[in-house]
Order: sequence, then C-alpha cells, then structure tokens
Amino acid sequence: MAAMTKKVNAAHILLKDESKANELLAMAKSGQDFAALARTHSECPSARNGGSLGWFSRGQMVKEFENAAFSGSKGDIVGPVRTQFGWHLIKIVDLK
Repeated sequence: MAAMTKKVNAAHILLKDESKANELLAMAKSGQDFAALARTHSECPSARNGGSLGWFSRGQMVKEFENAAFSGSKGDIVGPVRTQFGWHLIKIVDLK
C-alpha cells in the first residue's frame, strides 16, 4: 500500500511590502480574523475567499511557500515568507 501524500489546507495573505506583512502578522496573531484581514489587505485573487487556497500537496506551490506551509501545524500562522510574488502570511487550516 502506498504511503499517503501529505496535504495541507491553507489560506494566505499576499503583500508587496514586508513591513505591512509584519504588521498584519501581529494583528492575526493577536486574534484578529485571518480571513477578514485577507479580504481587506491581500493582493491575491484569493482575497475574495478570505485567502483560502484549499488543499494542496508538495509540487503545487512555489518552493518557498510550500516549505513554509508544510513546516507548520494546524492553526499556525507562518511568515512572512518571500516568493517571487511578494510576501505571504500563511495560515495552516488543516493537515492530512
């Protein structure tokens, strides 16, 4: 029987500015609603869905983003992570 492929369900906020990413990280970690922050501030089309990216496995996202997403535990907010798209805050919604 083949080993199960690890998958992560994540949401993210994409920003061009690292200082803004750090500011939003502090807001999210202090208990503000991540999805609401994503809808208001994210520069990614996923913003309208509260930043939700759904489930993905390794090989589907850019390396820096993927490494950060798979390094966290359920409920963690990881980042800011720099990719060619900008700065990401990643919320680990679930893992399987």
